Parts: sequence; structure tokens; C-alpha cells
Amino acid sequence: MKSVGCCTWGMKMPAKKTKSAKIDARGLHYKELNDRIHEVIASGKRKIVLENVSGHRYIGCGVKGEMDIFVHGVPGNDLAAFMDGPRIMVEGNGEDAIGNTMNAGKIIVCGNAGDVVGYAMRGGKIYIRGDVGYRVGIHMKSYENQFPVVIVGGSAGDFLGEYMAGGLLVVLGLNGEEGVGGKKRQGTRKKVRDDRQIAGNYVGTGMHGGIIYLRGKVAEYQLGKEVSVKRLDKQDEATLRSYLEEYCQDVGFDLKEVLKKKFIKLIPTSSRPYGNIYTY
Repeated sequence: MKSVGCCTWGMKMPAKKTKSAKIDARGLHYKELNDRIHEVIASGKRKIVLENVSGHRYIGCGVKGEMDIFVHGVPGNDLAAFMDGPRIMVEGNGEDAIGNTMNAGKIIVCGNAGDVVGYAMRGGKIYIRGDVGYRVGIHMKSYENQFPVVIVGGSAGDFLGEYMAGGLLVVLGLNGEEGVGGKKRQGTRKKVRDDRQIAGNYVGTGMHGGIIYLRGKVAEYQLGKEVSVKRLDKQDEATLRSYLEEYCQDVGFDLKEVLKKKFIKLIPTSSRPYGNIYTY
């Protein structure tokens, strides 16, 4: 396992014989950077290291096939939009719309991410180590073998899982807990505490499919009218553990510590919550 930044790249690394390339994004317009990325891929290289990325948009957009892209810096909006297969690891933070309408692949962000992560996501995995903004998982959907998964290590903003139609959303609310991946306060053995809520308001508004797992509790007023809170059964626990094992390996958290706190499950109360406002 290779350590990169604050995360660990838990997936199998490309063999040494795999053709690789390095691109310095400093001073490049985002279109020029993306043109170079596509040129490298067209040449047959399957490992790309991007240096000095600073707000460059659309990295990995529409890219298909198996390959690894390492991003050093902060990529701009729509990272991996419409992506179908590659694996992307971001050493720093991410901005808005990561994995927009993503079909397949995997994204790991070692820091925080912005709004609308996983917008209309149709497959693949997005693992965020830190916090995320508003409307994460909006319009996520699943179909047959397509099953999207988003796991957030920190907390989420308002409208988590808005209009969610399928897939899995997990928010851990760790926020620096000692023993999980956080740090101790100097001169004390007490856990680092954070009074932030695990999620904002309007959780699951319009939700009509999929599942949300939260590590902790939310107040009733924070929930959309379209969701209900359930206890986890054995199948839920097995499913959650299977994804968290991979997530913790990738981002460097302690699985045992993560699982010490109870989770709740949010599911939609109807598959057609707004059916009464339509004429059909």
C-alpha cells in the first residue's frame, strides 16, 4: 500500500511496466490541461500524475477505461464528470460537482469537497475524507448492475440526498475524533470534540430510492418529509461494513473505531412522493 498525502491508495497500483506520464498544470488553461490528458491517454499510458493543479475544471471528464490519475493540488468543478472507469486520487481538497453523472470508477479526495458531490451519479464510488457542502448525492440513481456509492468522513450540508433515487450515501461525522484519524489535543487524552451536526437540514427531501446511513443522530426537524428513520438490521450492517473496510483502507481511518458508534438508516417513505401533483 502506498501512502499519498493524508490518504492511502488501497487499490492495486499499476505494474512497473505500465506506461505513465507526468503533467505540470502550472500556468495551463483548464482546456489545455485536459487536452494534454486526453493526448496522454490516447498514447496508451495508463498512469497520469498531475502536478500543481489549481482550480482546473473537468479533469477526467468523459474518460473511459482502466487507468489511475493522481491529482496534486485542488481540482476545479466537475472533476470526473461523466467518467466511466478510471480511478482518481486527489491529494488536496476538491470543489463542486465531483463525479457529476459519473458512470463507473473511483474517486478519493483526501481533504474536503464542495457542493453537489455525486450529482446524478449512476455508478462508481466517491470517497471523501473530510467534509462536504450542500446537496450531496442529489438525483443519485441506480439501475441493474449500476450502483453509486458516496462516503463522507466528516459532515454534510443541507439537502443531503435530495431527490435521491438509488445508490448509497454514508456520512460518518468524524470531525477529528481521536483514534479514528484525528489528533489529540496537546496535553490531554480526551477526544477532540466538535459540536457540528453530522448533516444540515432537509436531509432526504424528495428522496424516492436508495439508502442513507448516518453515524449518529439527526433531529426530526432536519429531515425531509419523504424519509423515515430505521434501525440497521444484519444485512445493513454487513453492507455498511463491506464498503467501510475499503473506505477506511483508502483514507487511513481505523475501521474498528468508526464502527464503535451506532448508525441510523434513512429510507424513503414512498417511491413516488410527489405523485399527487401530476396528472398521470
